[in-house]
Amino acid sequence: MYIGTQLGGDKLEQLGDRYLRQLAQLGIRHVCIDPVGNPHDWTRDILARHVDRLAAVGLTLDMVQLPLASSGIDRVDSPNILLGKSPDRDGEIDSICHLIEMLSDLGIGAAKYNLNLLGIPRTPSERGRGGAVLSTFRHDQTTDDDVLTIAGHVDADTFWERVSYFLDRVVPVAAASRVRLACHPHDPLTRPGYRGVDRVLGTVEGLKTFVQIAQSPWHGLNFCQGTIAEGLENPRDEIADVIRWFGSRNKIFNVHFRNIKGARHSFTEVFPDEGDMSMPETFRLYHELGVDCMIMPDHVPDIDGAAPYETAFAFAFGYIIGLFQANGLDPYGP
Repeated sequence: MYIGTQLGGDKLEQLGDRYLRQLAQLGIRHVCIDPVGNPHDWTRDILARHVDRLAAVGLTLDMVQLPLASSGIDRVDSPNILLGKSPDRDGEIDSICHLIEMLSDLGIGAAKYNLNLLGIPRTPSERGRGGAVLSTFRHDQTTDDDVLTIAGHVDADTFWERVSYFLDRVVPVAAASRVRLACHPHDPLTRPGYRGVDRVLGTVEGLKTFVQIAQSPWHGLNFCQGTIAEGLENPRDEIADVIRWFGSRNKIFNVHFRNIKGARHSFTEVFPDEGDMSMPETFRLYHELGVDCMIMPDHVPDIDGAAPYETAFAFAFGYIIGLFQANGLDPYGP
């Protein structure tokens, strides 16, 4: 395992090559950074030029985001997959399969994705250490419980049918292409029927069911430690068993290494050093289990300063690199 980071195409367009150079200067070599634009429109040439752009500053493209983002069904690039609308969903799936084959052809070994109808629900932000602004979710403070998306009511059985339909068609292509597919959990766990949806990938049991739907070493998780903690009663005591279950089965393909304060239905997202989970302990567990992928920060707090995004992530990079070196490990990867 080794340190990495992620960046969407829109954010890359905003920050530009200066930020890519900054990542390399901070010791990052492996990344999940997308080209600009809708992934359905990416061609082999677009991807190849993107790989070359990253390589020019010393970065290796390990992973990209499929056109199934966390933004929710009203904004996602492949809405019909989770709306269950055929034949439109078959066209979107065919496009994703072609993208996976292009990734394989260019030596890009993984893709991450979300199967998300509601996006990432949050309640008003709260203040944390030194006045940092923290992403917050208090389920008892939600005011949109009955506001439906364009998907309407989607119960658990319907959600599972749509997930299975997608996996049955995409995982064999990923296996033939030797590209690992890493699905992100539903962030956060919400009560059944919230906004008309049963979010089946918000619980540990749901994620266990998910990774067993398709029996393939190329089918696993973008293992967001923070999101999974958001669904636990006692994250500090419970997270190790969750990591052990998925890690021992080689189902962790990327780690969002972030911490929270709180637990199920009520939490804030904080810097890795100040949350309820022991990040040094979970880090050692990933290593002991032989997890082989990027370990990356995610959802850092909003801080003051001229470059708050860059500064907050730089802190998180340094923290993770420190854990590698404190355990006698090379943080930088091949």
